[in-house]
Amino acid sequence: MSIGSGRRAVAIGGGTGLPAVLRSLVDLGFETTAVVTMADDGGSSGMLRRQLGMLPPGDVRNCIAALADDDEALLTRLFQYRFPHGEGLAGHALGNLILAALADITGSFPAAIEAVEGYLHTHGHVLPSTLADVELHGVDRAGAVLSGQARLAGNPEALSCVRLEPAEPAAYPPALSAIHAADVIVLGPGSLYTSLIPNLLVAGVADAVRASHATRIYVCNVANMRGETGGLDAADHVAALVEHGLDGAIDVVLVHESPAGASALCDDGAGVEPVAAGEDVRARITQMGPSTVAADLADPADPVRHSRAALCRALERVVS
Repeated sequence: MSIGSGRRAVAIGGGTGLPAVLRSLVDLGFETTAVVTMADDGGSSGMLRRQLGMLPPGDVRNCIAALADDDEALLTRLFQYRFPHGEGLAGHALGNLILAALADITGSFPAAIEAVEGYLHTHGHVLPSTLADVELHGVDRAGAVLSGQARLAGNPEALSCVRLEPAEPAAYPPALSAIHAADVIVLGPGSLYTSLIPNLLVAGVADAVRASHATRIYVCNVANMRGETGGLDAADHVAALVEHGLDGAIDVVLVHESPAGASALCDDGAGVEPVAAGEDVRARITQMGPSTVAADLADPADPVRHSRAALCRALERVVS
């Protein structure tokens, strides 16, 4: 496809949802940049943050792999390899360790990212939203105050708001430049409060999106997993973005039109529920300003996630 033809796209988020968007934008011919959250403190990323004092590499690693020239090539698969066993190694992704080593060798995390992009011949770039050492805090809908991205993501009660500490950390300047230069900005999919919104809490990011003349698209999740967004419909997701800085800054919302069955399970066995997006929900979204596009976006093999092919077709429909 050549719909991009020199046009620039930025995808903002983190977690496991953003890579599908990145591959779609590349397939559509866009010069693509990912702007990624630095709030992750769980798993391998959390261990490396605590032990080495580095920025979390996991979301960056996933986005680099998605932008690789061949995301199924042996070198890309090696970069994504996660050690299942071994004292001190179990749970670590090799790519996280490579980024840690390169950050030490080159003297900076951005330089490490740039080096790996060269090795994997990426079609685009991955940029941290901030280089500050940030911690995510939040309040759930029962009023409990929580600290830490991993704890917030695993909280059994749905969240109501989040904030970063330190508040409004400085943005990484190339990330703001990419947003300002974009013709298309895609937000999500991914964990709403713990992967997407943390980027909007970085000083200048939400302002840049609001000021942009790009087509600004929010890709709503197919399913609510764990407690983070339990019970929320697609309009509630949009309202959360509005409340965290994107009032008037979303043009189109992509929603899944036939939700996954309520009995579907996510990959760690936790129960999930579809994100409701019926006509009444879409009407509430329209009342907030954005238009909506409904399509069958779920992956038949993993119905709580987006199908890359379906997402690519939906994005093509919006940006053409």
